[in-house]
Amino acid sequence: MKELKNLSVETLCVQGGYQPKNGEPRILPIFQSTTYKYDDADEVAALFDLEKDGHMYSRISNPTVNAFEEKIAQMEGGVGALATSSGQSATLLAILTICKAGEHIVAMNNLYGGTYTLIGSTLEKFGIKTTFVHLNNEEELRGAIQDNTKLVFSETIGNPGVDVLDIEKISAIAHEYGIPLIVDNTFATPYLCRPFDFGADIVTHSTTKFLDGHATSVGGVIVDSGKFNWENGKFSCLTDKDPNYHGLSYTDTFKEQAYITKARVVFIRDLGTTMSPFNAFLTNLGVETLALRMEKHSTNSLEVAKFLKDHPKVDWIKYPLLEGDSNYELAKKYVPKGGSGIIAFGVKGGIEETKKWINNLKLTTLVVHVGDIRTHALHPASMTHRQLSEEAQIEAGILPNMVRLSVGIENVKEIIEDLNQAFEG
Repeated sequence: MKELKNLSVETLCVQGGYQPKNGEPRILPIFQSTTYKYDDADEVAALFDLEKDGHMYSRISNPTVNAFEEKIAQMEGGVGALATSSGQSATLLAILTICKAGEHIVAMNNLYGGTYTLIGSTLEKFGIKTTFVHLNNEEELRGAIQDNTKLVFSETIGNPGVDVLDIEKISAIAHEYGIPLIVDNTFATPYLCRPFDFGADIVTHSTTKFLDGHATSVGGVIVDSGKFNWENGKFSCLTDKDPNYHGLSYTDTFKEQAYITKARVVFIRDLGTTMSPFNAFLTNLGVETLALRMEKHSTNSLEVAKFLKDHPKVDWIKYPLLEGDSNYELAKKYVPKGGSGIIAFGVKGGIEETKKWINNLKLTTLVVHVGDIRTHALHPASMTHRQLSEEAQIEAGILPNMVRLSVGIENVKEIIEDLNQAFEG
């Protein structure tokens, strides 16, 4: 809703997206319907020709999902959003919307293992090649960009290495070459950082993590800033006429929403990676408490990081807002309200000692997940990044003794007690 655009992220968490009319339910309803009834054949034809707004089929749009999309777009400061069935599908569609076989992307190396495999291996089978460069390395980035490069991809806070992207610098370089910066904002969330404020063009999330916050619903979302100039001669996929829609040009017809409209009416339509209404309802419910949770995740994590920094059995530690961390200055700029809920650290002694420490945990659970209200630990080298070679793991900052610790919102003293007893054990 336009009247909500200037409100704080805290208020938009609660009030954004769904605005009931007089006599309608105050809480966002679940519209568990695949289809929608109309009285006029021409009206449905206009929906298919993109001449009229409305829902025709829930693979493409749904009122519950749409309300959730509006909320996230408002929180990120974008012009539109598209919810997907997973974070992986959000990444995939964000790229495919402007990149096809024979073209190229550049990615920073601070990526989640599944993303690294998706864009470094699977997309290559589709004819899209990726060059990985070291995070924030200006010289490498410039050297990697080719004539057919369509975008730069990175994460605000890397998973699991928790390195911070210099959004302002990297977006400026991307724009010099006429290409957009896509930022996965999963770990920061719009409460801690809004990448559009620093020059990013497209934002993605795995909503499965902090946005949901309760480990109930797999999902993803793409958000369009509406600020990138797609008419710079590099993106005929958005400017040229689309024969599937009777010669419509996305930039001519949808202006600042050209990118997010094509993502929906071509790739969600054809690939079907749709978020279900029930998952949108649950994730929307989670987002309502996002500001409170991210504040608690961040304060708990900083306390835990300080404990780990001084522990004799900890080899090394990384947390963005831990004083002395290599990312500290960037973190103060991009995530001043909190460093999120993820800590990376190494257990002294190597991989076997690291696994023993994880096995000794009691309150903290071993799960293949991150970013919910409970505290979790995971060993990336043998789990989330297992498909990468040892060399690729090291290049991505995944050391054999690394632990990815997702700090929950429990009592922080009890979290620390559990971590400590695991070391003693």
